[in-house]
Amino acid sequence: MIRSVLLLCFLSNVLPAQHTVRYDLPHLLKKNALTIVHRQADAQSDSGREYLSLNEAVDEGLVWIDGVSFSTGTIEVELKGQDVFQRSFVGIAFHGANDSTFEAVYFRPFHFRSDDPVRKGRRVQYISLPEHPWQVLREQFPGAFENSVDPAPDPDAWFRTRIVVTAKDISVFVNGADEPCLIVRSMSSRSNGRVGLYTADRSGGAYHRLSISHDGQLRK
Repeated sequence: MIRSVLLLCFLSNVLPAQHTVRYDLPHLLKKNALTIVHRQADAQSDSGREYLSLNEAVDEGLVWIDGVSFSTGTIEVELKGQDVFQRSFVGIAFHGANDSTFEAVYFRPFHFRSDDPVRKGRRVQYISLPEHPWQVLREQFPGAFENSVDPAPDPDAWFRTRIVVTAKDISVFVNGADEPCLIVRSMSSRSNGRVGLYTADRSGGAYHRLSISHDGQLRK
């Protein structure tokens, strides 16, 4: 018993603490607390769910959360794309240095229903721009930075993702799954930066209930 208590006391002193912040995206839009890049953002409502909607446009679309810097921890968000081929890429950007230098994890909902093995293996993707877009990663590391999502969500419905970022790797979970659908090592030299919403070229998307849990410093 005494040894157990001592072990718990030891762990409480060495494990990093986390604090979670939840972000009301429509409220932040109203307060001009978002930096929106290459997109238009609108606050909308669906069956009582208040969410942020991004239009379809060329180039990568970003919505940075002003004043928030992220290093390691957990990012959670509800997402909704659409089942339209090559027109739906929705995810999260992090460790952003500027509007063209960041890491991201995103999904391709238009692959969710496909039984084709190639398309199934491309349902979720990691990138690190500008050095490692998906084309470079797919060519140099086939299958290492994208994967299937099983069971796959409805491509036209809301789904939830949890992205766990550590100093060593990035793990992606969908809809409360115990096992990650993707685990990758970071391809970026950055370990801190801006965090926000991401959508790829010619894609829009919908985002709801964003929360960020930051790892704290080791307690003394």
